[in-house]
Amino acid sequence: MGETRGLLGPADVRELAARLGIRPTKTLGQNFVIDANTVRRIVRAASLDPGDVVVEVGPGLGSLTLALLPEARRVVAVEIDAALAAELPGTVAARAPDLAGRLEVVHADAMRVDGVPGPEPTALVANLPYNVAVPVVLHLLAVLPSLRTALVMVQAEVADRMVASPGGRIYGVPSVKLAWYGEARRAGAVGRAVFWPAPNVDSGLVAFTRREPPPTKASRAEVFAVVDAAFAQRRKTLRAALAGWAGSPAAAEEAVRAAGVDPRARGEALDVAAFARIAEYRRPTRGGDRLPLP
Repeated sequence: MGETRGLLGPADVRELAARLGIRPTKTLGQNFVIDANTVRRIVRAASLDPGDVVVEVGPGLGSLTLALLPEARRVVAVEIDAALAAELPGTVAARAPDLAGRLEVVHADAMRVDGVPGPEPTALVANLPYNVAVPVVLHLLAVLPSLRTALVMVQAEVADRMVASPGGRIYGVPSVKLAWYGEARRAGAVGRAVFWPAPNVDSGLVAFTRREPPPTKASRAEVFAVVDAAFAQRRKTLRAALAGWAGSPAAAEEAVRAAGVDPRARGEALDVAAFARIAEYRRPTRGGDRLPLP
């Protein structure tokens, strides 16, 4: 790993925030990392190549940004807070002037971007706000197909759900939808003391590698509609849970059986490939079109 000069410590973070008149807000899920060893660890876990173009969501005051810049060809930092977005280039110029040209700051909501400027991004590395972590990851994987890897820090409970396997109690919609895009795994735990303010929960690192979705004639939207329906009433069997999606319990059973799945099973027992097979067997309407998605 390259030299990481000028990383922010606790006093630096508080001084920057005070100068900008910023207090971390729960609304934006802001918990600033104040421990340089933690950002070094995140960057190591990301396993970046020198040619990588990194998207960082929520760079805040720049703690992680400063550690990413020596390791990547380019870092595109997407920040929703106008004051933080305006300040970040100056922080990098002051603390790592020879790397400032590698940074581009985009003032935007990551949930609303449909692309980023410059070369196609190859990696997502971010300390994500707890309240939007999963939607942000899924959105960026959908709109930035060039992303090959990701390393995100999220609430520990969310991390467990993101990497859960079929059959477990915490396996659900985030697990299945992330599996559509690739393989997720836990990459470590992070304590509360490395943040300011300290959250009331622990954090976890999730590493992700993209792969092709399961072979299917169904679109991603069609597969995700099945997933949403199956887990909306997760205690119900697929025959009952998918009745609204299919048009009736009988139609749901027909689609599930055609996909080679037991209609008495529950959604938590199925992997993403099984959901994709079920999506293919939705009965068309009388006019020949597939039933409208829920």
